[in-house]
Amino acid sequence: MKIAVFSTHSYDREFLDAANQSFAHELTYYREQLHPSTAGMAAGYPAVCAFVNDSLDNAVLSTLAEGGTRLIALRSAGFNNVDLKSAAKLNLTVMRVARYSPHAVAEHAVALMLMLNRKLNRACNRVREGNFDLSGLLGFDMMGKTVGIVGTGRIGASLARIMNGFGCTVLGFDTFKNPQCIEMGVRYVDLPDLLRQSDIVSLHCPSNPATRHLINRDSISLMKPGSMLINTARGALVDSGAVVEALKQHQHLSYFGMDVYEDEGPLFYADRSSSVIQDDVFERLTTFPNVVITGHQGFFTREALTQIAEVTLGNAKDFETGNMKPENVVPLPD
Repeated sequence: MKIAVFSTHSYDREFLDAANQSFAHELTYYREQLHPSTAGMAAGYPAVCAFVNDSLDNAVLSTLAEGGTRLIALRSAGFNNVDLKSAAKLNLTVMRVARYSPHAVAEHAVALMLMLNRKLNRACNRVREGNFDLSGLLGFDMMGKTVGIVGTGRIGASLARIMNGFGCTVLGFDTFKNPQCIEMGVRYVDLPDLLRQSDIVSLHCPSNPATRHLINRDSISLMKPGSMLINTARGALVDSGAVVEALKQHQHLSYFGMDVYEDEGPLFYADRSSSVIQDDVFERLTTFPNVVITGHQGFFTREALTQIAEVTLGNAKDFETGNMKPENVVPLPD
């Protein structure tokens, strides 16, 4: 199958080419992101492979459909960047990678926790400069702390398992109570109670209209003094402006770690070190000593990229044969 692959980096090609040995698709790689100005590049391709920051709005999907595209193969689990109503009207099939290493994102969340807690980034910079002073690097024991997990699917369950290993009390909030989490001793509470009781809150829920700005000025006001917030899920879950204000006040929120950002599209997955970043909220966040930011790399492990490539190309093969796995097919509205 001819597939146009957008937002391609060298690592994408490496893993997709390796996986394609089993499928023999005809892959054409474009480094450009998918948006209205680049959608025409996919003309003649029955399948388009897109990533999380590609735009798949009505304008893009219409151009793709006019050019003969029938399948949108997402190499991600999330699909909040796709206009599903337009996809349905245009008779496009949207497929995703429902399952890939949940450990990758969960372990990255823990890495952010530890870096914030023990000030590891600041400590490493000091040592490089020959400064071995410990002042300002004081942390706390994870043992005995309460960790609240918002969203207890596969990634949330993986994090719960790790936090149990640290000796933490684990609370969960989700519309569905995961039996695996219950078996591990996770206690489900409502969101306000989770925020009030947790020393660390970690977000692992999908982005949709109901969860947009789930963490806002009001919800932050419920958090324990000195608490930590971690977001490795989707940027839109957090009102970044409210986080900035809370960090300045230093009452309820004392640490913030993020791997995703609501307006990350113009920023992430490119070297912008020689340009002036125009996003004032993002730039303000980078100035706080108690904030750690990574550029949406939680998924970025060899195991996860292998699974993503194999499932993405497998989805294209399944679409060709008509034997699509239901869990990988994004349901479209009627």
